[in-house]
Amino acid sequence: MVKLTSSDGQEFNERAMMPQCMWKAAPQTVCLSTHPLSSFNSPLPNVSGPILSKVIEYAGQHKDDPPLQPEEEMKPKSSDDIEDWDREFMNVDQGTLFELILAANYLDMKNLLDLGCKTVANMIKGKSVEEIRKTFNIVNDFTPEEEEQIRKENEWCEDR
Repeated sequence: MVKLTSSDGQEFNERAMMPQCMWKAAPQTVCLSTHPLSSFNSPLPNVSGPILSKVIEYAGQHKDDPPLQPEEEMKPKSSDDIEDWDREFMNVDQGTLFELILAANYLDMKNLLDLGCKTVANMIKGKSVEEIRKTFNIVNDFTPEEEEQIRKENEWCEDR
C-alpha cells in the first residue's frame, strides 16, 4: 500500500497500480515494483488533492500499459494520436490542465506529461497569434513596431 499525501493534506491509499516507477518525486522515489506490498508514505508538496485524484485516475486507467522504452521516447510524436478515454480525461478547464502537466512533470509520469502537452498543442494548432492569445488570456504587450519587426524576422516560417 502506498500512501500519497497531497499539498493540501489529502491522503490517498493506493495499491501498486503500475509496474514501472511512476511516483518519482524529490526527495524520494516510490518504485511501485519494488514496494508492491509494503506500506510507503510519500508526501507530494507540489500536487494538490484534486489534481492527485486525477493523476490516480489516469494511472488506474493505464495500469496495464507497458512503460515507454527509451527508443520510443525519442520518436517524433503526433498530437493527433490521442485515445478517446485520454481525450475525454483531458477535457478539463485550463487551470486543471496546466496543474496536471506540472504534476506529471513533478512525478516523472512521461505518458501523462506527453498527453498534457499534446492537448495544449491541439489547443494551439491552426490558430492565429490573436486566437492563441485569446485562448490562453495572453495580453499583447508589444508595440505595433515591435510586432512588425518580429513578423519580418520570422517571415521564413510562415506558410505561404
